[in-house]
Amino acid sequence: MRVDLFDFELPDDRIALRPVSPRDSAKLLVVKPGEAFADRVASDLPRLLEPGDALVFNDTRVIPAQLEGTRERDGAIARIGATLHMRTAPDRWKAFVRGAKKLRDGDRVRFGETGEACYLGVLDATVTGKGEEGEVELAFDLSGPALDEALAAVGHIPLPPYIALKRAEDERDRADYQTIYAREEGAVAAPTAGLHFTDELFEALDARGIERHFVTLHVGAGTFLPVKADDTKDHRMHFERGVVPAQTADALNAVKARGGRIISVGTTSLRLLESAADDDGKLHAWEGATDIFITPGYRFRFVDMLMTNFHLPRSTLMMLVSAFSGLETMRSAYAHAIENGYRFYSYGDASLLYRAP
Repeated sequence: MRVDLFDFELPDDRIALRPVSPRDSAKLLVVKPGEAFADRVASDLPRLLEPGDALVFNDTRVIPAQLEGTRERDGAIARIGATLHMRTAPDRWKAFVRGAKKLRDGDRVRFGETGEACYLGVLDATVTGKGEEGEVELAFDLSGPALDEALAAVGHIPLPPYIALKRAEDERDRADYQTIYAREEGAVAAPTAGLHFTDELFEALDARGIERHFVTLHVGAGTFLPVKADDTKDHRMHFERGVVPAQTADALNAVKARGGRIISVGTTSLRLLESAADDDGKLHAWEGATDIFITPGYRFRFVDMLMTNFHLPRSTLMMLVSAFSGLETMRSAYAHAIENGYRFYSYGDASLLYRAP
C-alpha cells in the first residue's frame, strides 16, 4: 500500500509535552467501525467493558538508554549520541547512533564522564559491528547487573524526538514515562497506552470483574523511525524481544473460550499476542524476537479490542490501527480527535478501538 495513505496534518499545539494529571483523566475516543464516535475519559474504561473481558498489559520497564559520549582515534575526538534499542548479550547492545559515520569497527567510545560516584560516571564500549540506518553494535566493558547499574548512572530517559526537540528530559520524566506496573527492565520507549492507568482505575476494573494479564515486549528505538519507503512492502521492521508466559497464554485462551474479549493495552501488547497466536486463534507460550508488521489486509488472530494513543502520520503504528479498525474509520477518527482538542503521541490522549468485521 502507498505510505501516503496514512498521512495527515497535525497542528503543532496538539503534541502533548507532559501527561495530564491524574493519568486516568486523559480523553478516550471510542471508535466502533460504522458507528458514531464517543468522547469519554480513561477512567470510564470499566463501564465500557464487560465482566469476563481481559486486559493485556505490557510490563516492560523503560531504562535510561540515551547515552552521550566521545570517540577518540589518533588524537581526534568526535562526539556521538547513542540510543540503545536491543540487548544481544549480557554486555552487548544494538544502538542507533547519531554520528554513526564517525565510527568503525574496533573504535573505543566513552560515555558519561560526569564525575558521579558510580564507576566515576564513565562507561566504556567497543564498536563491534555496524548496520543500516545508523545502527551500531556496542560491546561494553561491564556486563549484566554491573552494566545496568552503570547505564542508570550515565544514561538518560530516551524521550521521543517530538518531545526532545521541544524540551529537555528532566526528573519528572523518570516517573511520567513509566507505567505504574512496569517491572521487566529493557525498553527504550514506554508502552504509552499503559500510562493512563492508575491504582484507582485498576480497583474499578477489578470491581467490574475485568481480568488483568501481563506480557513483556521490550520496545525498541525503531518505534520512532519514520517510514522512508513509498510503499509498505518496502519497509523493514526492527526486531523487538518479547515473552508470553505459558500461564498467561492459558488464562487468555480460557477467556476466549467462555466468550470474553481480549483487549490489548497498546500496540506493543497486540503485536506480541498476534506473534504468539496460531492461525486457529489459539495463543501459545512464546519467547523470542518479533518483527511483525501489521498493515491493512492483515487477519487478526487473537485481539478483539485495542486501547492505544494517537500515532504519528505515515508511521507503522498508524498502519496497524488502520488495519485493526479500517483505514477510512481511522482517518475520520483522527480528524475528529484533532477537531475536538485531543492531545497526540506518547503523553497524549487515548482511543479504544473495536476491530472491524
